[in-house]
Amino acid sequence: MNSIPFSILDLVPVAQGSTVNQALQNARDLAQHAEKWGYNRYWLAEHHNMTGVASAATSVVIGYIAGGTKTIRVGSGGIMLPNHSPLVIAEQFGTLASLYPGRVDLGVGRAPGSDQVTARALRRNLTGPDTFPQDVVELRQYFQAAQPGQAVQAMPGAGLNVPIWILGSSLFGAQLAAMLGLPFAFASHFAPDALMQALHVYRTQFVPSETLAKPYVMLGINVVAADTDEEARRLFTSVQQQFINLRRGTPGQLPPPVDRPDLLEYAIQQSGANQMLRYAVVGSPETVHRGLTNFIEQTQVDELMTTAQIFDHSARLRSFEITAQVRNALIGQSTLTGELSA
Repeated sequence: MNSIPFSILDLVPVAQGSTVNQALQNARDLAQHAEKWGYNRYWLAEHHNMTGVASAATSVVIGYIAGGTKTIRVGSGGIMLPNHSPLVIAEQFGTLASLYPGRVDLGVGRAPGSDQVTARALRRNLTGPDTFPQDVVELRQYFQAAQPGQAVQAMPGAGLNVPIWILGSSLFGAQLAAMLGLPFAFASHFAPDALMQALHVYRTQFVPSETLAKPYVMLGINVVAADTDEEARRLFTSVQQQFINLRRGTPGQLPPPVDRPDLLEYAIQQSGANQMLRYAVVGSPETVHRGLTNFIEQTQVDELMTTAQIFDHSARLRSFEITAQVRNALIGQSTLTGELSA
């Protein structure tokens, strides 16, 4: 199997009984370990008005993570562009790229990352048409070299060519990324239904650009790994409870796992959480190896963006460590049994 980079998407979860400060420290600690384990990127997601997510001020958190690491790429997965003016984002990411040259990615999405009431509090002018494509084009221009007489420049930002990714959970993002010749990241970790169709649209409609000569796809996938299948399934109940609460309209802090996963089964079925979490690989190293092999073969993905909402920080670290070991086995750097026993 060809070498496929593995990356991490972090919502900086605030566990029940913990604090935002601790969640941010945990994120930085995880990023430092991820760098050591060979992960390619560490992305933070913008969500608002959610007590269980500490990454609302995404650009600030990216700076905190980048400042605590040395080589791993750090970026947004993503910035929800309808909440911001393109110039402000260009200045923020131009600043980040100036501080951490060659390490900053800018993934942008079309959703507000919140409910409509919160979205209006953020931007206050959501009554007009969807201007996301125009905003992306404007954003790209700010990162190009300033032209003589250009009235508005991103400073810093102009000439830095910060890499822009289109994020999506539907065909809209796939079409836009293809049209603009940009890399595409699909949120299959929570919105799996349109995955295969979006891949087809992006790859068949892709127009080469100065940025990218051929399509490049990164896919989100939930990976919860532990030393045994039983323990991984127990850890995964935190994610399942979180999705159940989200579907009920009662999001909150990340709940602890339950020792009897079967007790959640009825609530999971009623909420549709299983459907939303269809692309989740949960289990021992061997189970994760099989699951990721199947997903990679099915999608022919160029890069995996793994995510794991795990209540206990040490268990979360262990999950990502196992996932990195599985990656090494997949690309033939080691045997899975040999690395895990080392």
